[in-house]
Amino acid sequence: MNGLGRKIFWVRVNRAGSWEDKRKFVLAAIEAGANAVVVPPPDAERVREAGFVEVVSEDPAPGVGVVMKKLGSTQELGGLPSLVGRLRGEGRKTAIVVEVVDKETERAAVRAGEIADFVVVAGKDWKIIPLENIIAELHQRGGKLLAVVESAEEARVVLETLEVGTDGVLLDPEGVDEIRKTGEIVSKISIGKIELVPAKVLKVKAAGIGDRACVDTCSILKEGEGMLVGSQAEGMFLVHSETLNTEFVESRPFRVNAGAVHAYILLPDEKTKYLSELSAGDEVLVVDADGNTRSEVVGRVKIERRPLVLVEAEARGRVIKTLLQNAETINLVGGDGRPVSVTKLREGDEVLVHLGQKGRHFGVAVEETVIEK
Repeated sequence: MNGLGRKIFWVRVNRAGSWEDKRKFVLAAIEAGANAVVVPPPDAERVREAGFVEVVSEDPAPGVGVVMKKLGSTQELGGLPSLVGRLRGEGRKTAIVVEVVDKETERAAVRAGEIADFVVVAGKDWKIIPLENIIAELHQRGGKLLAVVESAEEARVVLETLEVGTDGVLLDPEGVDEIRKTGEIVSKISIGKIELVPAKVLKVKAAGIGDRACVDTCSILKEGEGMLVGSQAEGMFLVHSETLNTEFVESRPFRVNAGAVHAYILLPDEKTKYLSELSAGDEVLVVDADGNTRSEVVGRVKIERRPLVLVEAEARGRVIKTLLQNAETINLVGGDGRPVSVTKLREGDEVLVHLGQKGRHFGVAVEETVIEK
């Protein structure tokens, strides 16, 4: 688990009676931005008629993407790996529900989270100490933890516990209005923070012609926001969005002209991709000058041959680089939080960067010797 990126939001619709009643819950969940709905197996295929959303159910029926099983006893943990393996072979994920009532079931929840794709914890008195323990354990081990909640306020509590919070919530609502309220809270809490530090510019020089990528999102970005991009995983520059009007071109407030196609871009899950790998439907991390982050969907990536400029800077003893389009409309973010055009950038200026892991393997941070120049 981590503090960046979008929280998981599932909605249970089993409480409603007829399919028409359930359909109202499904539609409300989709409109609130839910990742998945939990329905009885006979309703799984009907969900697709309402909209595109993941379906969670207790049996691997047609249309079910995640099979959710309740852990009846701690002895059942022994059979969990084979169940998970079988379902993965069918192209499905597994969620294990654990009712936490004591230390034994708390440990069972952690163990289940290490094996299954998701562990869903439920209980009456777990909301403070036991939940903190499970979060701390799974944060170190990579499991996805959801907590069962009945209201938007309960969702806020579990998503903010230990600052990191659970990876998400499974809402068991009385009515559709609670779905909307919870969706709003999940969206707000999904905004995390990332550390930005000033870096001193060492070099700015023309670098010839190359392919550069514009990343167009499905949302309007604000002045001060951009994306973290760099030639090395250990340091990325905050490249400003095209929200500024200039005499040369109209603003494109959905766009970040992110730089050469070889560069890394930071994603909401703290992984990276090369700019050349991004495509419509991917999610990217949008960051402002204060380090506030949010996840946005890519609508298009536009790659064209353009003149490039190399920017080299130093922060905390690290020398990092990136290549951007050589044009007045391309901006980094200065140490004062204001946009600064790459054509006006000079040696000794300060720009904001994020210092990360030194090594990446297929976009995942690794602790090994990796040298990037």
